[in-house]
Amino acid sequence: MAIPKQERNPMIAFTLDFETGGLKCQTNAVTQIAVHATRLDTFEHIASFVRYIQPYFRKEIKALAQNKRKTLKSKYDNDEPELMIYEDDALKYTAITMDMLHQQGEPIEQVAQDVLKFMQDNTPKCSKNMKPFIIGQNIGFDEGFFCQMMEYAGLMKEAQKLLRGHVDFYGNWHPLTLDTILLGQLALCHKPDVTSYKLELMCERLGIELDDAHDADADVAATTGVVAVLTQRMRNVGGTVEDGGISIAKSEKTRKHFKI
Repeated sequence: MAIPKQERNPMIAFTLDFETGGLKCQTNAVTQIAVHATRLDTFEHIASFVRYIQPYFRKEIKALAQNKRKTLKSKYDNDEPELMIYEDDALKYTAITMDMLHQQGEPIEQVAQDVLKFMQDNTPKCSKNMKPFIIGQNIGFDEGFFCQMMEYAGLMKEAQKLLRGHVDFYGNWHPLTLDTILLGQLALCHKPDVTSYKLELMCERLGIELDDAHDADADVAATTGVVAVLTQRMRNVGGTVEDGGISIAKSEKTRKHFKI
């Protein structure tokens, strides 16, 4: 009797996008977060997570405080909490208002807990090197705000347990990420008419709908679509590539090998 094959658990990735009050993760606020869980074998959409974040105050992070130059405090120094920066241009760009954040937003600490719970609930049992990773368009930007959110909530160690990542020279942990800009450059740079890898332009070229650009949830859906289309092209049997094809031939071995 043949032993039935055991189906392995699928590999999962989380596509992530933040809308923010500016470009600096050290001082600007997170205004909206969207995360989609996706199976990487079939690119089946599993679940979505979307939240607005209430306006919040800046916190002192230990890792940053250690590098901060010590100065004597004056009696005139203001110890009142400092609101994170919400730049007018950034809010207009994303069509998010402060009223929306006050009415629909949730505390950043609660949202961070809910994000990790969402990731945990949508991650099957797997080995350490098969843990989920994060996908995004210009993901380095979003990684900074993801780390801000986890640090502000005191949940960086919990994030480290859930996601693949690495520790840098200074001892700071970073999640493993896949940037769709780099993926697009790998797949499309051979086309002479491709000069930009903005999300809107890649979606237009690949036939992917982008209903509401600069809304976190819409951007995440489009970003996942870009990865799905480009991955399917790379999975094409025989190694052929449309419009210009690449063939990788095995070169003859010329190096002599000696047994010791």
